[in-house]
Amino acid sequence: MEAANKGALEAGGTSVGLGIELPFEAGLNEHVDLGVNFRYFFARKTMFVKYACGFVVLPGGFGTLDELFEAVTLVQTQKVTSFPIVLLGTDYWGGLLDWLTHTAAAAGTLGAVDLALLTLTDDPEEAVRVVVEADRAVARRAAARHPE
Repeated sequence: MEAANKGALEAGGTSVGLGIELPFEAGLNEHVDLGVNFRYFFARKTMFVKYACGFVVLPGGFGTLDELFEAVTLVQTQKVTSFPIVLLGTDYWGGLLDWLTHTAAAAGTLGAVDLALLTLTDDPEEAVRVVVEADRAVARRAAARHPE
């Protein structure tokens, strides 16, 4: 999370951090402007998803996987507004996508539509472009529904 917070500050934006109380974590990083600490994972994940216009997921452990699958499940089941989910790092995420494609989808537990919710790239500019384009598409649809 530190890289996202630092990047937000360097770009002149507001850096928001959503922390979790854990016995082995240091807490929010020094680059957070507005920080909120949560006791429970479900509350933290709800806040991540509620205000998101997209996710760019970098390599991580079980917590990252938990948040990734929670987000993709909520988008897949249309429990939240659809937003792009970009996996940054083909070497890291490629094996997972291969398994999802060749094992889970092959077994019929996922479909091509489900897998299409994920974008895999090594290019940070592409990751940003995917999120920005999706956000602009949402804004265009909203404007078309409610012309001034």
